[in-house]
Amino acid sequence: MSKTIIHTDKAPAAIGAYSQAVRVGDTVYLSGQIPLVAETMQVVAGGFAEQAHQVFKNLQAVAQAAGGNLNDLVKVNAYLTDLSNFATFNEIMAQYFTAPYPARAAVEVSALPKGVLVEAEAILVLEK
Repeated sequence: MSKTIIHTDKAPAAIGAYSQAVRVGDTVYLSGQIPLVAETMQVVAGGFAEQAHQVFKNLQAVAQAAGGNLNDLVKVNAYLTDLSNFATFNEIMAQYFTAPYPARAAVEVSALPKGVLVEAEAILVLEK
């Protein structure tokens, strides 16, 4: 098995022992993205909506670095610290994708790194 590490300066640098994404064959596994602004490595200003937008911008940057885009995602796992934001998350996600949408899970968690409100990870499949 050969794996290729994906990295872009247009998304936040990894803040732990992991890569932004790893490609194996035509499949790319995108690590969880929190709403950090790549240039400052600070959490984006604002509330849940602004954080969700930043998460999708970060995922988009990593997907593009891998040679794909958000519509190549086949699975998204989303982590929210408060499921009362679920409807807002759905509305924002719909702004970044076109049908058919990827498979998805969305769960409430007790806390996320840096006290953020949302994180998402994804699996992308590139066309051959």
